[in-house]
Amino acid sequence: MNKAELIEVIAGKVEGLSKKQADGMVECFVETVTSELKKGGEVAISGFGTFSAKNRAGRMGINPQTKAKIQIAPVTVPKFKAGKTLKDALKS
Repeated sequence: MNKAELIEVIAGKVEGLSKKQADGMVECFVETVTSELKKGGEVAISGFGTFSAKNRAGRMGINPQTKAKIQIAPVTVPKFKAGKTLKDALKS
């Protein structure tokens, strides 16, 4: 499912909600989660999961074509940990 399909499903399930309003809701959710992760926080949705940011340390790597050693810079990456309800739903 892509973003457009998600918006269509949300608009169809919530009575009186237009696709434009559903699009605004999805955009707001994405912006809010992104903003919170940039600040170093996390977003926990009970039963669904937790979005957080993780710092990945710099390290030495090898270019597979030239076999030369390269320094890989430290980076912050998004992380998602699924909640129990989501995990249980996928088991059945």
